[in-house]
Amino acid sequence: MIPGRSLRLTALANFPLIREGDDLARLILAGLDAGGLRLEDGDILILAQKIVSKSEGRLVDLKGVEPSVRARAIAEKSQKDPRFVEMVLRESREVLRVRPGLLVVEHRLGFICANAGVDRSNIGAEDGEGERVLLLPEDPDASCRSLRSRMKEEAGAEVGVVINDSHGRAWRNGIVGVAIGVAGLPALEDLRGRMDLYDYQLQITQVAAADELASAASLLMGQADEALPVVHARGFPYPMRESTMVELIRPRDQDAFR
Repeated sequence: MIPGRSLRLTALANFPLIREGDDLARLILAGLDAGGLRLEDGDILILAQKIVSKSEGRLVDLKGVEPSVRARAIAEKSQKDPRFVEMVLRESREVLRVRPGLLVVEHRLGFICANAGVDRSNIGAEDGEGERVLLLPEDPDASCRSLRSRMKEEAGAEVGVVINDSHGRAWRNGIVGVAIGVAGLPALEDLRGRMDLYDYQLQITQVAAADELASAASLLMGQADEALPVVHARGFPYPMRESTMVELIRPRDQDAFR
């Protein structure tokens, strides 16, 4: 019989608004301490993409962006700001879908998403004057590895780190949290070869474990004015190991939605 399991998720309260250059590791450790939490081996920290992008200076003022001819053409079809479209194109490998109000691309990091993750929400006056947009981190996996290393150095614990972003899905309504950066835990857990309750050997089951954790954390983070961008998780049910976000990207020849 499988023993009982529990997964405890705790959003860090009173987390400060982040600006370029802020030390996320120091702020997270302070938030953990204020919440009475002490990091242990196997714990996982899930961070909202926006705080990572802001700390890394990924804000762009559209006032200084000159849209290309292609960006203007796509902007007309999508009914979006040509300067915004230009930034989407700079962050993309390929444009997959364009229609009024919709621009779906393959991000330069390999995953499919709307607007290449370029976002205007939750960018306030503290981020400077002008028409600002926020880009995804340059290398989310590297950002996770760096924070994981700092946690080991500062707190002495081997933890996992996930950067969480909100994505839509081609076959269902609504957005969910997904992992766009991973370190110290399996992005994908391969259960092929395991036996089920009736001694049937699993043939195709692979679990997007980092995505499931990101989605669970999103329930606490929220999408509006909650200001809870960091979640501490304890009780992750799979063995910890190194991995990258690439494990979650379906190869092009297996992508039935292109």
